[in-house]
Amino acid sequence: MKCSGKVEFVSVVVPVFNEEGCLQELIDRTLKVLDSTGRKFEFILIDDGSRDGSAEIMKNASRKRLDEVISCILNRNYGQHSAIMAGFSLVRGDLVITLDADLQNPPEEIPNLIAAAERGNDVVGTVRQNRQDSLFRRTASKIVNMVAQKATGVKMNDYGCMLRAYRRHVVDAMLQCNERSTFIPVLGNSFARNTCEIPVAHNERAVGESKYSLWKLINLQFNLLTCMTTMPLRILTYFGLLSGFAGFLLSLYIIIRRFVDENGNAWSAFGVFTLFAVLFMFTGIQMIGIGMIGEYIGRIYTDVRARPRYFIEEVVGRPDDGK
Repeated sequence: MKCSGKVEFVSVVVPVFNEEGCLQELIDRTLKVLDSTGRKFEFILIDDGSRDGSAEIMKNASRKRLDEVISCILNRNYGQHSAIMAGFSLVRGDLVITLDADLQNPPEEIPNLIAAAERGNDVVGTVRQNRQDSLFRRTASKIVNMVAQKATGVKMNDYGCMLRAYRRHVVDAMLQCNERSTFIPVLGNSFARNTCEIPVAHNERAVGESKYSLWKLINLQFNLLTCMTTMPLRILTYFGLLSGFAGFLLSLYIIIRRFVDENGNAWSAFGVFTLFAVLFMFTGIQMIGIGMIGEYIGRIYTDVRARPRYFIEEVVGRPDDGK
């Protein structure tokens, strides 16, 4: 499908989880930017099981601007990427832009993404300038970027930034993927012919703290490793081959010393603890391998059950919904 040409209809998808402190500002600023583009648009907000007043703020905005602000209410928290996929299922635009709700990525960057897409790009990524995150978050992002580049073969510098634009055919392709664990920037790039990155501003979080704790970042890394590539299993295979070859050489060396060196028997007896150390190293590699295989089997089990990755409880703002 040809992706060049003017963007006529823009869909902006924003997952929301406990963001009542900055949500109204996000809505006002985003609508102001979208109005200024002169294009038809829809602004889709997905409430990912918020426990504060976020859902009510979204619904009020939808009632004021029917068919432009759409509120999608999920029945519980499913996670950022599943919430975005729920938003993708509702989009009608020929260009879909994802944006975080915390205002760290300003919505004023939306026209720049539209312009980049109109230059013939299926996916437009962004690189955060002068990041206002902690050293820990920046380090975690570097690891995610490295793994994502290896998994997709598409070199992008900032996979962790959710301010991105996707042509509609890329979104449709992502919706056909049924796996439960999804990392949208990587999945989108796997269906893109042309990609690019543009620099964008990055601000301090307006209200509250990041929803990504250390444990959630670790889970995200495992999801990325196991849902997009078999590289960990291949690395373990290489480790197994290398350790097996090293064990063979060590055994050969011990046998030669035993028969050639007149003190070989004593030497081999005194080397017992060295052999135990080597054995423990190989056992550790085996345990890592078993754990990694277990991760993949767990993913297979989850996918085979084919449970929905989200459940939409209510949609507000579409005239045909009557709400």
